[in-house]
Amino acid sequence: MTTPPDPVSIRPRLWPRLRGVAGVLVALAATLLGLLLVTFVIGRVVPIDPVLAVIGERATQAQYEAARLSLGLDRPVWEQFAIYVRDALTGDLGTSIRTRTPVADDIRRFFPATLELATLATIIGVILGIPAGVLAATKPGSLLDQAVRLIGLIGYSLPVFWLGLMGLLLFYGILGWVGGPGRLSSGYEMMFEFDVPRVTGMILIDTALAGQWAIFRNALSHIILPAGVLGYYSMAYISRMTRSFMMNELSQEYITTARVKGMPEWRVVWVHALRNVQVPLITVIVLSYATLLEGSVLTETVFAWPGLGLYITTALFSADMPAVLGGTVVVGMVFVGLNMFSDILYRIVDPRAR
Repeated sequence: MTTPPDPVSIRPRLWPRLRGVAGVLVALAATLLGLLLVTFVIGRVVPIDPVLAVIGERATQAQYEAARLSLGLDRPVWEQFAIYVRDALTGDLGTSIRTRTPVADDIRRFFPATLELATLATIIGVILGIPAGVLAATKPGSLLDQAVRLIGLIGYSLPVFWLGLMGLLLFYGILGWVGGPGRLSSGYEMMFEFDVPRVTGMILIDTALAGQWAIFRNALSHIILPAGVLGYYSMAYISRMTRSFMMNELSQEYITTARVKGMPEWRVVWVHALRNVQVPLITVIVLSYATLLEGSVLTETVFAWPGLGLYITTALFSADMPAVLGGTVVVGMVFVGLNMFSDILYRIVDPRAR
């Protein structure tokens, strides 16, 4: 007969875990509250009258006062902030002045394009960056090492918009190897609109699920160049950090011991050393992914990519502050979510972090 565990003995083991979870939740709530506070303050200090932005400059004084009351601008600032937090937590990010639709609906329509582009670019960066960094670290000072460092330096130095324009000129304008700006060619946009069910909002996934391979190939020809440009930038960062992590790890005593014992070099490098740099690499990859999600504005502008970055930029030029602030809140929440995701991966990869 099995004796049930003593609740008193379980409590000391359970309490640190509960305390850790509570600490994470408190930190998450504080971060989101700070993000909402910053966007609220920005919305109040910009030299744009939110009432005039809604009703126009030709409105009468009576219309102005009525709109001011409906927007709640006559209430104390703390009460306005409380209402702002309540609306944001319920998914109400206001109404876009430019599109006259809820900002949340606009973001749901534009964000999948950014997610698709950033995900493919990160995959390219990881597939190319990690092996390049590992190989460069195994032969420091060699021609391979210098080539990897030079490619990374170029990726850091060249402006993304210039690289995108040159890519369009060469691969689309001259060689015709890729599709042009946008997510689809004009003829395929109609086919996608009527023949492909919306599942994720990402064209490559939705067309593959629907078996529409002609549209899939056309979408792939359009995304490969902007994803390659962003992937090159991501690869430069990942390869440089991987090289640094691996060079430090390959100098450790356990690596020397493994080599002395006759362990194959490929196993020393690709199994033992690479396994021990997984945790810092997770941070690098997640930060690179978050940067592409929030910082692909120039790339989306150059390639007319209808993503969240282009949406926020267009709203900014139109003085559409609800759209700008709503997009900023979403980007901040995504960044916080990815950081939490990286913390979870830490605990999975490294037992010492559990």
